[in-house]
Amino acid sequence: MRLCYAFVVGFALSGGPAVAQPRLTMDWEAMAERLVAQLAPQPGERILMLARPGNFDEILPHLRYALMEAGAVDLGVVDVIEEPFPEAWDADVIRRGYAETRAAYKEMFRDVDGAIMMPGARPGQPAYSALQDWLNEGVGRTIHFHWTHNGSAFPLPGQPLPEQTAIDAHYQRALLDTDYGALATKQRDFVAAMRGAVVRVTSPAGTDLSFRIGDRPVNLQDGDASKARTDQGTILIDREIELPAGSIRVAPVEASVNGVIVFPPSQWDGRQVDGLRMTFEQGRIVGVTADRGLDAVQAELDQVPAPARAFREFALGFNPLLAVPERNPWIPYYGYGDGVVRLSIGDNSELGGSVTGGYVRWNFFTDTTVGLDDEVWVRDGRLVR
Repeated sequence: MRLCYAFVVGFALSGGPAVAQPRLTMDWEAMAERLVAQLAPQPGERILMLARPGNFDEILPHLRYALMEAGAVDLGVVDVIEEPFPEAWDADVIRRGYAETRAAYKEMFRDVDGAIMMPGARPGQPAYSALQDWLNEGVGRTIHFHWTHNGSAFPLPGQPLPEQTAIDAHYQRALLDTDYGALATKQRDFVAAMRGAVVRVTSPAGTDLSFRIGDRPVNLQDGDASKARTDQGTILIDREIELPAGSIRVAPVEASVNGVIVFPPSQWDGRQVDGLRMTFEQGRIVGVTADRGLDAVQAELDQVPAPARAFREFALGFNPLLAVPERNPWIPYYGYGDGVVRLSIGDNSELGGSVTGGYVRWNFFTDTTVGLDDEVWVRDGRLVR
């Protein structure tokens, strides 16, 4: 693992030296080289970066140099406005300005071949949206280097998250040391077996959900952001490659989704909910019970457009370097680790599904068993094949 520590020595008020404190220093050069290697720019391709000032500034010069080393054209860095906005700002001014800026950026980005979205850049910002406009037209590709954007690390009930330096070290190791070829092979083997099978997800708490994927597109987040790979994509997120890498994502055939999901302790409408059971018939939510907090679940669902009250997505993590640690457990990087399952509800149009409405809720499960017909691929939260 490519980490080093610098020691910062200060001075106490008494005039004597303070105790030296270790400070994690990321290997910016190695990470930049890995990001550019996964993007695989061809000589002459025009590449830019979207970044929020103050977030990972140290890596940007290394990225720009690595792009030049690869023969790409470095278009520099486009800043996004730091959020949240000052309370005094007029929301109408922001909406109008964003719309005009998005249109201008789309014209500016007409000849951009690829981009790296740094932590703090997110959908909805004008530059990000303009790039997605081109992606939706089958033009270009992006790497999503979100790191801790929108809380990529998730706690388990009763367990605290580690310190940020520990999360940084975990993610850096996954980025630099993943065997990307082996990861892609495992994912493709699973998808091939899943294609004609009934997928069944069960858990000790009582989850028992089954579905088919038919000919739905399956998004493979294997870290390959090359033009040759992304040009084969059929949905938006096939052109948006996550690093660190690890999951497969699919919107099952809605009418095939039946059964029950039993949730671990969770928050709905900002309130604690225990013993939540959600029943699905042909992809729609038809029943909800809970031991505690049912009113909170109902309050959240009441705000959800009717079309989005449905099953959204099955995702499964494959990266052993992002697996839930056995000691001091937590869920790294959006559940991209070995055996982590995501059973989401809401809009799945970006995945090629037919559920609309805009609402999306991710739900993570670390102890499920996943079977494809009679073959078990995940047992108790760990890949076994």
